[in-house]
Amino acid sequence: MTEALSRTSALASRHTALGSGLEDWNGMGTAWTYNSDPNDEHDAVRERAGMFDMSPLKKVLVRGPEAQAVLDHLTTRDLTKVGPGKAAYLCVLTDDGGIADDAIVSNNGGNEWMIVHGSGDTMALLEASAAGRDVQIDFTDELHDLSVQGPASLEILSAHTDIDLAELAYFEHAPAVLFGHSCRISRTGYSGERGYEIFADGTVITDIWDKLVQEGVMPCSFTALDKVRIEAGLLFYGYDMTEDNTPWEVGLGFTVSSTKADYRGKAAAQAAKGKEKIDNVCLDIDHPDMVAGGETLSLGDQTVGVINSPCYSHRMGKSLALAHVVPGLAVGTMLAVSSDGLNTQATIAASPIYDPTKLRTHE
Repeated sequence: MTEALSRTSALASRHTALGSGLEDWNGMGTAWTYNSDPNDEHDAVRERAGMFDMSPLKKVLVRGPEAQAVLDHLTTRDLTKVGPGKAAYLCVLTDDGGIADDAIVSNNGGNEWMIVHGSGDTMALLEASAAGRDVQIDFTDELHDLSVQGPASLEILSAHTDIDLAELAYFEHAPAVLFGHSCRISRTGYSGERGYEIFADGTVITDIWDKLVQEGVMPCSFTALDKVRIEAGLLFYGYDMTEDNTPWEVGLGFTVSSTKADYRGKAAAQAAKGKEKIDNVCLDIDHPDMVAGGETLSLGDQTVGVINSPCYSHRMGKSLALAHVVPGLAVGTMLAVSSDGLNTQATIAASPIYDPTKLRTHE
């Protein structure tokens, strides 16, 4: 791990044992690759169960009588509708209505909330929203996030926990004991499969990891994570959305409340609705491998977009990508793809290209 990395996962030794160089994401050494084939990891998630160390996501506990009010000002969802044991995916906006970050907010009950976010400006904006309020904000790396994803995840975890996981609906969570360790289990993930995130202290997360390996859950790298999330049409902040994009432009309008009281960026975001400059789409690229990213997309002699997140799906036999294009291009539109050394074509596909009805996550 380089000196520039300011955060360390308790699972770092497990990653290095599997061949990871602990590459940086969000200031933490992250398993971008293992010695295992990422296609095998991909298969594990789609066919049985794989797990990702998502601890580089930042976990922030927000407590106190005004915790909900602070988070309501920070985020686009109406959190009065998120009761204890519930969670919501949402956006954090800039004052100008652009996306500063995306996050999941969980109501832990008893005036305690948790916000889990990526590499955007959530923390600084949260502190600004909390100024002068009766609230305590605690960022913690002691709390780790281990994401177990795949069709067998329920069966595997249920055999070793004290709660009825089958009763936990999508985006619900509960305190639990797993393999004898206290944790919180949330029915969330980033894979397009049924799955669960395990939030547990660093002192016990390695034992949970080891026990899951013994149960046949395959450790998976972020290379495999890219494959499953692109298939599922899931966005990655900094690539598929930035502060230059409004929620409407990247398909996240569903996270924006039209009725709740003022929140940061509300007026600008609402004014931008209907004035989108780009559209986020999935591409099926005529290419035998993953493209590099950053390729220009053209229609006739007009430049109409750029590729942001590419992958090659061996399961679908397709080179895929998430891209930004000008609004109004229909599914089935064929575009030219070009960069240094590459000239081919891509077709705009319906997104998500994998499990378009989302039955696997929601059922």
